[in-house]
This record gives sequence, C-alpha cells and structure tokens, in this order.
Amino acid sequence: MNNPEPLLLPGTSRPGMVSAIGVLTLISGIVNVLAGLGIGAGLALSVVLLCVAPLGALPIVLGVFEILYALKLLADPPQPVRPNQTIAILEIVCFLFGNGLAGITGVLALIFYSETGVKAWFARLEPVMPAAI
Repeated sequence: MNNPEPLLLPGTSRPGMVSAIGVLTLISGIVNVLAGLGIGAGLALSVVLLCVAPLGALPIVLGVFEILYALKLLADPPQPVRPNQTIAILEIVCFLFGNGLAGITGVLALIFYSETGVKAWFARLEPVMPAAI
C-alpha cells in the first residue's frame, strides 16, 4: 500500500489562526444557510413580499461555499487551498442581512490572512506546478 507524501513537513502543524478561520467560517456558513432559509421562507409566506423572497439566496449560497471552504481548511491532512478573500468580503456584505457573525468572521479572516505565519502555511500547501515551456 503506497501512502501519499504528506503536504507538510513532520513537526509542522496548522497555525492557530488558520484553525480559527476554519471554525469561524464553518459556524458562519451554518448560520448563513439557516438565516437564508428563514429569510426566504418568511418572505415567501408573505404575499406582498413574494417578489423579494430571492434575497435569501445570497446567505444560502455563501453559507454553502463557507462550509465547503471550512471543511477543506480543517481537513486532516490539509488540502491545498488558498486564502479565500472573496468569501471574506462576502461575509462582510452579510452585515446588510443582519448577520453580524458573518461580518466579524470576514474581518477576522482578512486580518489573519495578512499574518506571515498564515501566509507561509498556505504557501507550503500549494502544489508544485511544473514550469511552463
């Protein structure tokens, strides 16, 4: 049985900030999916507001992407991923939907992505690409 080579060198582990990003993003994703379903269902039940029922789509879609990204961050062994600033920015936009947790998660993610230890960890995860000819 051939075991694939580990992506990280022995003795190196996931920085605490990356774990924090993963856990916060997972929680935010679950909250966004539930909030989006609540918004969509609540507005769909109102005959007058039926045309704005799709407003629940952004939190639902963002929540699914957050959950998938968090699961990749928290996987053991870690999967090659890059810092996802797009998700962090969309989390900040969720302030408009009244989801303060997502906004705080987005701000913290952007701050943590700029730390040198976190940048180095993400750089070690990236697969080696062959040089273009």
